[in-house]
Amino acid sequence: MNRYARQEILPEVGSAGQVALAAARVLVVGAGGLGCPVLQYLVGAGVGHVTIVDGDVVSLSNLHRQVLFREADIGCGKADIAVKSLAALNGDVALTAVNEALTPANVDALAQGIDVVLDCADSFAASYILSDACLALGVPMISASALGLSGYVGGFCGGAPSLRAVFPDLPMQAATCATAGVLGPVVGTIGSAQAQMALAVILGVTPSPLGQLMTVDMASFRTGGFRFDGAAEPETALGFISATDIRAEDFVVELRGEALVPVTASAHRFGVSDFSTIRPAPKDGQRAVLTCRSGLRAWQAACKLQGYWDGEISLIAMGDAPDLERQTQ
Repeated sequence: MNRYARQEILPEVGSAGQVALAAARVLVVGAGGLGCPVLQYLVGAGVGHVTIVDGDVVSLSNLHRQVLFREADIGCGKADIAVKSLAALNGDVALTAVNEALTPANVDALAQGIDVVLDCADSFAASYILSDACLALGVPMISASALGLSGYVGGFCGGAPSLRAVFPDLPMQAATCATAGVLGPVVGTIGSAQAQMALAVILGVTPSPLGQLMTVDMASFRTGGFRFDGAAEPETALGFISATDIRAEDFVVELRGEALVPVTASAHRFGVSDFSTIRPAPKDGQRAVLTCRSGLRAWQAACKLQGYWDGEISLIAMGDAPDLERQTQ
């Protein structure tokens, strides 16, 4: 029997749809709670080539929700273990592991020639970096987020508005699964919906999932959603750069009070609240580069800086904080 017989019988798929799936190139950023169900369903469906980007290693606390991994995998790279596990699921699929974090430096190369990008990263900085690249390249992006007992999934870019058009502002605090918790079935449900949206994009199903956001609340067992086809892109956007993009003439601010070594030797040391009190500012013609761990404090400081200075501002996220980052007033 044909491996794909049960999906090819669907009028939305058929033999032509299966050919389209086999020809598709998909980029999955994050092999965690969302990435695990996404990867299993995409590979099971016969998507032709899947690239998995994740610089993290498997830990014991992952196993309750990241079902591609086993106890014996603890300490091993997630991308490599995911490829090994998925290769046993479907030998028809070409799998590539990229054992590094997504950054502004590598995002364009990773997204080139890709048909659909799936944002499964537990990092809003990575989500915005991906969205900016996908918008510029015209590549569809299916982005999802899960925390606690709820989350969302949506189709962005590729002709639809970007993530920034729907979420122009960051939250006041950056909670993650490590700080706020999450249940396995929650990420499983949202990740499955994310995979379904990606398959719908590849198959050209109508209505398109691009421009659609779906919310899931597993505390009340309710779903919701809305279309955002007409959402406007923000006139100005605070973009992320890599530390290697810092120029000698930049006005660099190190917001990580916990960092013994600043991002550059010449970086100024300030806190978020200093941009409301002493109001540091670059000289005319300088670019402001604000650095923290997750990008949240940099974003908050940048918003304050924009209140009294109208020059160029870039942000750097050096890596997500293990603890909740809170704004200092």
